[in-house]
Amino acid sequence: MTSRPDSDAPRQAWLAVLALAPRAALAERAPAAVAAHRFEWLREPETGLALVRGRIANRGDRFNVGEATLTRCIARVTLGNHTTAGVGHVLGRDDERVRWIAQLDALLQQPTLHDTLQREVIAPLQAARAQCLAAEQARHAASRVSFYTLRPEVAAP
Repeated sequence: MTSRPDSDAPRQAWLAVLALAPRAALAERAPAAVAAHRFEWLREPETGLALVRGRIANRGDRFNVGEATLTRCIARVTLGNHTTAGVGHVLGRDDERVRWIAQLDALLQQPTLHDTLQREVIAPLQAARAQCLAAEQARHAASRVSFYTLRPEVAAP
């Protein structure tokens, strides 16, 4: 198994944040961030199926779980003499959302915009995602049962 260079890690991190961001939070931030730029679409949004695979016990044999609907696109932007291409992938059918992700990915690779977008888009989206996860964990914690704290029933003498 080959390892990926560490230079890919920051991009993977922001793409994960963008793909997992709640749609409402992404819609609040993305249009303003991308409006001032002109993008060329290398691949318009297209929807298809992706095969989802799993492993038995996370390490065993692979098996096909099923198929999932996936929408993807690729956008290119040029600022000055620096051209970057951004990709967008989301589960489901959401052309607008996948466009925002590809556009933001392309802009985040631009050195002049990276820090600003990290601060104004990625950080708030991470916070929104963390808030959603915390609310869901709190909802689940209310019905959690810990079997180690249950007392065994004993027959009365």
